[in-house]
Formats: sequence, structure tokens, C-alpha cells
Amino acid sequence: MNFLRSVLHALWMLVTVIPWALIMLVASLRVRGIPLYWMAARWLGWAIDGARVLLGIQVRVTGMAHLPQGETSPAILLVKHQSTFETFLMPTLMPHPLAYVFKKELLQVPFFGWAMGRLDMIHIDRGQRTKAFGKVVAQGKRLLAQGIWIIMFPEGTRIPRGQAGVYKSGGTRLAVATGAPVIPVAVTSARCWPRKAFIKRPGVVDVSIGPLMPSEGRDPEELMREVEAWIEAEMRRLDPEAYVRTERDAPAAAAHS
Repeated sequence: MNFLRSVLHALWMLVTVIPWALIMLVASLRVRGIPLYWMAARWLGWAIDGARVLLGIQVRVTGMAHLPQGETSPAILLVKHQSTFETFLMPTLMPHPLAYVFKKELLQVPFFGWAMGRLDMIHIDRGQRTKAFGKVVAQGKRLLAQGIWIIMFPEGTRIPRGQAGVYKSGGTRLAVATGAPVIPVAVTSARCWPRKAFIKRPGVVDVSIGPLMPSEGRDPEELMREVEAWIEAEMRRLDPEAYVRTERDAPAAAAHS
């Protein structure tokens, strides 16, 4: 049953993304910036609605009161990364437009990447790290001044359920450079939508938005350790079963290595 549900959802995504991407490409000839972003977010909402109806994935959100309230109040979201689900979900939850920081290779993905290329995002060339970070800071300051929030996944890649990746300090370096506060976000998406898995499972994805962490005068590495500590502690609270299983299996895996 889960396989059939997953097939239906994949078809739903396919038949909606192609015409919507084409509509966005045409619309971008006259509409840019924030209005075009909300057009893109509409399709992401369809993807999440499809996951709810076709896959049986519900979303439970806590901590919305931690988000800044001002129209141009800046924020940098640092989000736990377990699957594609949260990349679709976050724009549907946040009251401000989001600018993702992503590798420029994603712009080559047919339709989805082409449409992303028309949005005001931050795409970087990882082969030019120093120059790339300078570009992120310059664009980040411009976007934050417009009330657009920056979103980054500090682990850099999707991490299996019950595990923690290496938290890189790029997000906190950007926060310190721009003076924007950091907001950590824990997401248990792999409970229903495992990384690199075609078959999804029904259930509840918890999204916990943490307290605002000021960045001014902070050391980026220290601030990232604080972000990591909060996110990983919250993940264990939200999905204890996954971490109990990982810790139980670790000794066995070490014995066979």
C-alpha cells in the first residue's frame, strides 16, 4: 500500500511541477522578486498537501512564537536535514520569503532547477570557497534587508534517521557577518520520508522551532555548537525511538568492523 501511495505522490509531483515551472518561467519575464517567490511556494504547498492526502503524512509544528515579528526583522534558519520533505515544507510554514543557499549544480535540474534559477536565491560554486562565502554575505545582507530570511542546512546533506552529521559553521559565520539572529529548527522528516527512499510511510513529522539566538559579537564556531546542541537534543526528544535503535545497533556494527 505504501508503494502505491508513493507512486501516486510521485506522479502528482511530476504532473504539477512541469506546467507550474513553465508558468513561472513565463511569469518571470514580467514578475520578479517576492511575488514570484510566493508563486513557487504555491507549488510547494501542493506537494505538501499531496503528501498529506496521498501519503498520510501529517505535520505538527511547535515554537512559531519564537519567530521574529517585524516585517523586515532578519533571521537565519538553520534546519536539521533528513530528507527532501523539509526543503518543500519550510516555505509553506514561514511568514517571510526564504532564500535557500544551495550549490549551483541544482540549477541544471529540468523544470524544478530552471524555475529556482528565476528566484532570488543564493547559489554558490563550491570550487571557489572563499569567493563563494563573500558572495553569500553580500547577497545575504541585501536579502535580509528586504525581510527575506536565509535558510541553510548546517549538516550540508541529508542525514539518516537517528544520526547526526557534521555541523559546518557557514550559517553562523553568515549570521555573525550580517548581525542576523539564528533560529535552530529540528525536523523528524525521516520518520515518514527517509533520505533517498522512494517509498514513504504515513505518520507525523514534527517541526520544532527553537529560541532565537543572537549572533552579534559571537564566535561562529561556538554559536554553531550551541545550534547543534539544541537541535540534536530536540531530535532525541521528538524521536527517541530512532536514537535508542541507533545506539543499540552501534556496538554490533563496531564488532563487525
